[in-house]
Amino acid sequence: MESGIPRALTIAGSDSGGGAGIQADLKTFAALGVHGMSAITAITAQNTVAVTAVQDITPDVVKAQIEAVVSDIGVDAAKTGMLHISEIIEVVSEEIAKYGFPTVVDPVMIAKSGAALLKPEAVKTLKEKLLPLAAVVTPNAMEAEALSGLKVKTLDQAKAAARKIAGLGPEAVVVKGGHVLSGEKAVDVLFYKGEIKVFEGERFETMTDHGTGCSFASAIAAELAKGSSIVDAVGVAKDFVNRAIRFGFGIGHGHGPLNPMAGLYGEAEKYSVLRNVRDAIRILEETPEVASLIPEVQTNIVMALFNASSYLDVAGIPGRIVRTDRGVRASSCPEFGASRHAARTVLAVREHDRSIRSGMNIRYSEELVDVCKGLKLVVSFYDRREEPPEVKKIEGRTTAWGAEQAIKRVGRVPDVIYHTGDWGKEPMMTILGKSAVDIAKIAVAVAKRYTQKKT
Repeated sequence: MESGIPRALTIAGSDSGGGAGIQADLKTFAALGVHGMSAITAITAQNTVAVTAVQDITPDVVKAQIEAVVSDIGVDAAKTGMLHISEIIEVVSEEIAKYGFPTVVDPVMIAKSGAALLKPEAVKTLKEKLLPLAAVVTPNAMEAEALSGLKVKTLDQAKAAARKIAGLGPEAVVVKGGHVLSGEKAVDVLFYKGEIKVFEGERFETMTDHGTGCSFASAIAAELAKGSSIVDAVGVAKDFVNRAIRFGFGIGHGHGPLNPMAGLYGEAEKYSVLRNVRDAIRILEETPEVASLIPEVQTNIVMALFNASSYLDVAGIPGRIVRTDRGVRASSCPEFGASRHAARTVLAVREHDRSIRSGMNIRYSEELVDVCKGLKLVVSFYDRREEPPEVKKIEGRTTAWGAEQAIKRVGRVPDVIYHTGDWGKEPMMTILGKSAVDIAKIAVAVAKRYTQKKT
């Protein structure tokens, strides 16, 4: 790598819907810190429902695009996508052989729907000309069947197919089984240097998966361009695509696009979330009456990133917010991952309402419940005595279960959830809202109204 930034080239078709093809590839490269370049092989008219037209680019123009990029900018790694016809596969293979850059081949033979994306006569050219040059080839299960001649319905069959495809010459093979192989996990199988490695990820019941194969191959290429090993590159790509699917865009009437920028958006948002929590702390600390809300276990206020998937994506106060003789004080500055308990509640309610990103626990009392209702807040509760044994035995599961029960009672995410305690568990209320500042203002209103009633 001669320049200061890794350079990756996508040799693929254009998706007019922006979800797959070079559009997905370039977004993936950018998200992973790589300069992306493109050689367009075909123009497609497509959306989330169907491909309605394909116009192949002439092979000489495909070749000219690759040579223009290599001769001036340079290529640290490349990926191929839709090549469609034998003539394009041949010219792309010649260019890869000439310049020798590591290449990830996404065969793009068969779509998830089963539709053929590669001309039948081009399959032979792909196997004989391009696959022997590949650093990694990434067929989905149906493509692996076409390339290996084996059935791919189980994990063992995926392993066998990966070995068989490796016999065609690529350095490594990843058989993607996410939408075919059964089980609770989305499983991909890597065959590399005679060994099998299985990569597992969360299986999402979602329609936001258009462009998954493109982004997966592009993520591998991006990591190879940065100098990563094949095994490490596949691992990064697996995690990257899982997040992109989880936070994809539900647009159109069919399979919406995944979101390659999801992780980048999260990183960019961290500062504003921490600032919001700091502003909320200031509001609480400036109001002495808030001390009346602090429970025995103290208080925390948290706020999640928009694309939060675990407590590590939720900012809170290490050491919590404590009562003092002058009101309340935060024990330290906010950090991500500082509060598992409050974070779990917020993450649970976000499964029902993505706009809810913040929570704050306060002490429970009937008087405080009445105050909340008097302020026109929607209040709901759950009874820990009704908690199923299989839930209770799993650490941290109670808060998620309780949130589910409280939501069912009122048919929406309430503004306040409370429980009256259990053996060894202090009764508690949780205020929920769109931001930490919003919640702090609610807490101040509750505290002032409560203290007024007491005087």
